[in-house]
Amino acid sequence: MGAHLIYLGEVSLEKQCVATFNATHYALRAEKVCKTEKYAVKLVPVPRQFSSNCGLALQFDCPEKETLLKIFEEKKVKIHAVHELD
Repeated sequence: MGAHLIYLGEVSLEKQCVATFNATHYALRAEKVCKTEKYAVKLVPVPRQFSSNCGLALQFDCPEKETLLKIFEEKKVKIHAVHELD
């Protein structure tokens, strides 16, 4: 497993991804789960190019995608989709 630290005001140089959700409580739960596990995540408005029933998305480093998807599955956090940001 790769290093996963919460960045305090620093900008990550990794490619960024966003997870979208069907409801706000899933976005909030995903953020809580990730921060508990010490992953660098950030709740952001859903980018315009992606549609979602929820106005929040979870932004994270793309290299962490598969690990976070496994954690979401284990913790029963339902996601709508994961998108790479340009």
